[in-house]
Amino acid sequence: MSLTASMWTGVSGLRGHGQKMGVIGNNISNVSTVGFKGSRMHFEDFMSQSVSVANGIGQVGRGVAVGAILGDFSQGALETTNESTDVAITGNGFFTVSPAGEEINYYTRAGNFRFDQDGFLVDPNGYRVQGWGIGDDTIDPLADIAGNGEVGARRVNIEGVPRDIRLENFQSPPSPTSTINAVVNLDSGEISRVADLEAAWNADPEELTNQQYSYQTTMKIYDANGGVHNATIYFDKRADADQNELPNTIWQFIVTIPPDEDLNGNGLLMSGDLLFNPAGEIINMRVEPETQSLDPNGDPFFISRNGYPTFAVNFLGEPQNVEFTLGSRYVGDIAAYNPGVFAGDIANWQRNALSSTAFNNPSTTLFQNQDGYTAGFLQNISVNREGVLTGRYSNGQVIDLYAMTIANFNNVWGLNREGGNLFAETGQSGPALTGIAGTGSLGTVSSNALEMSNVDLATEFVKMISTQKGFQANSKTITTVDMMLDEVIRMKR
Repeated sequence: MSLTASMWTGVSGLRGHGQKMGVIGNNISNVSTVGFKGSRMHFEDFMSQSVSVANGIGQVGRGVAVGAILGDFSQGALETTNESTDVAITGNGFFTVSPAGEEINYYTRAGNFRFDQDGFLVDPNGYRVQGWGIGDDTIDPLADIAGNGEVGARRVNIEGVPRDIRLENFQSPPSPTSTINAVVNLDSGEISRVADLEAAWNADPEELTNQQYSYQTTMKIYDANGGVHNATIYFDKRADADQNELPNTIWQFIVTIPPDEDLNGNGLLMSGDLLFNPAGEIINMRVEPETQSLDPNGDPFFISRNGYPTFAVNFLGEPQNVEFTLGSRYVGDIAAYNPGVFAGDIANWQRNALSSTAFNNPSTTLFQNQDGYTAGFLQNISVNREGVLTGRYSNGQVIDLYAMTIANFNNVWGLNREGGNLFAETGQSGPALTGIAGTGSLGTVSSNALEMSNVDLATEFVKMISTQKGFQANSKTITTVDMMLDEVIRMKR
């Protein structure tokens, strides 16, 4: 091998270490870049030349070549922020973004997203974040996995294919009340104040006073337009002379609204009786709606398929079906239900986990709720561990809007760096494998956080020193060969 060839061997070392210094410099320059993944350069020997040696053929190396430049996809540290749309992935995966109007996806670990003027969630390049629309939540039918007494687990129900995440409606429409729940304790020491609550209301609802009932509780309910109304339930203990179930106790009740708000009648929605055993537990019930609910076929019914008494209320000119419960559910033959009497055997009624009682304590409301609400305006957005964007509205509603599309690849080292914190899939990376965060091998999403660069300065400085020494040593090879060539030239003198 000639001296000139030896010089070019040194040149290959200079070229290789110079390129490695470029990789190191790029890592260091991006030490503060959100979601940046560093790179490592690996050398390999370039080639070898065969030469004759005493025992046959030997080989002399002809320099160094760049073997591979591989990305470092290790987890970067998380930095907390004040923006809920700043998100980071802990574990495997990439966020998916797409330029407007183009059928191409890019992938990024940088989750510094914001909503633009058109309501699209975009990255700093203006590319739109991709996600699935969300349908109604489903429950995974598994027994108490967490051991906390809860059967079933929430599972995100995605719809369709990934699309641009966009807030198109900043308002939550109203929803009419369809269920009323009330749980009360009625003081067993009370005495009867009126023979018939229903008759007292029908006689003059405006004159119903606390001299005619033992206890009342009021809650707000909503019509289909989001209008709010007060529904009041009155209770009174029936006189012993009216009780044929002694030693059990009977309490009568009525469900009412202000008469001027009831387009069907005088505001009386339902009447009935509650039967309590001597221990104060509800064991039977009689309900008689003033206006029956109608099913989709227009047929009237007293008891819903869930086993709860129902009535129809008319606020806006169209009947609104409402389930009503005081903590007890009918489990008998719904078709055979007779509203005029107690529903046969006490086995026809089943107490809920939380049900009304008749203990010897002051009457009080233990629990009440209803499922209606008025219109609301979007107040803020949050993102959970599954990458689900949830809107919180002024009417108290919390609505899941989108689930971010998280992608992973069989060979992440085959991804192509596109600049702007973006990667593109290639034939070497394989196609994107998409899913919801936290499923399969995909990592989880952290909100109000950004993944920092995974470049470690101490490591890069050590590499810089060793690379500089390697470059310097290779330059010495060239200068030494140069001196040897000088000696060859001086041989002629």
